[in-house]
Amino acid sequence: MSGTIAEMQNPLAEDIPGATGFLTIDLGALGRNYAKLAALAAPATTAAVVKADAYGLGAVQVAKTLASKGCRNFFVAQFGEALKLKPVLPSDARLFVLNGLQPGAEERCASDGIIPVINSVEQWDRWDETARILNRRLPAAVQFDTGMSRLGVAFDHRADMESLIKASQHVDVLFVMSHLACADEPENEQNDDQLSEMLKVAEAFPGVPHCLANSGGVFLGKPYHGALVRPGIALYGGSPVGTSANPMEPVVRLDIAVVQTRTVPAGTKVGYGGSQVTDKETRLATIAAGYADGLSRALSSRGAVYFNGVRLPIVGRVSMDSMTVDISALPEGTLTLGSRVEVLGPNQTLEDVARDAGTISYEILTSLGHRYQRRYV
Repeated sequence: MSGTIAEMQNPLAEDIPGATGFLTIDLGALGRNYAKLAALAAPATTAAVVKADAYGLGAVQVAKTLASKGCRNFFVAQFGEALKLKPVLPSDARLFVLNGLQPGAEERCASDGIIPVINSVEQWDRWDETARILNRRLPAAVQFDTGMSRLGVAFDHRADMESLIKASQHVDVLFVMSHLACADEPENEQNDDQLSEMLKVAEAFPGVPHCLANSGGVFLGKPYHGALVRPGIALYGGSPVGTSANPMEPVVRLDIAVVQTRTVPAGTKVGYGGSQVTDKETRLATIAAGYADGLSRALSSRGAVYFNGVRLPIVGRVSMDSMTVDISALPEGTLTLGSRVEVLGPNQTLEDVARDAGTISYEILTSLGHRYQRRYV
């Protein structure tokens, strides 16, 4: 392991005696994913969404890697995330808070050079007043709701916000923005509807850049790119397009150690509630991860792990710290105490696990627990 990567490790990457879960994060693949997205989006600038601890993979390590690839615009969701990340970013990097600021955080935000995304007239008023009190111009981005009804200036407040922005002597609006609700569904008509609304907003602010595209939006084409795109899940290897093959490289591999193996006869109840009963003699392995480690209870009797390309179905309910898998397809004695099985890797993608759990890749990725031995390679 190179000194450069070693320096990027945090305490979670230190050796854990007796570790039973092994999460490998490929920073090379992360960098290549960023380069691919940047090439697709050019001439628009490509930012990086590193909220939720970079989707669970370590915001410090991820941000340093992306900065080394030329990224200078980073988005988090909460101000506390920004405070932790700011010290490790290059001096010329910009750090945006997507949720904007809670009351009382404005002066700290200004003093630390962090940029809020304004989502309402109230947030604007507080930021504008902070700039007036400090007697300095402060930067901001302003988000408008274009049809998702989550964050951003509401439709009926657009005119008010337009007037406030144009009248302000204290706030520099770096860009106006919105967020696509259906970008992973290229044929969804809401994408075009939101783009149309975004362009209406942009027309009200001549000379102010606009930003709309998330991961899926990058693949919707140039009209969606604006001046800045802000991918998230695609950076980390998740599929940005739900209807076709994943164009991104996998970044994460997860392997779990075997704790115990046994052979049970037909009619044996397995796991909590005896929810699954063997219909023949079955060889089982208990592995050392469960829903406390981000492997959803919804995978019970539905999901699987792999060993050397062989699928090993989960049997019975996933427990907090363990689960049981059927290893009958392997030669007897193949798996023993300490053997590792693949949860995420060449044989099973984030999307595969998400499908079996009835959820999305974002939830699988951000739920991966902190008991794993983490390796950055």
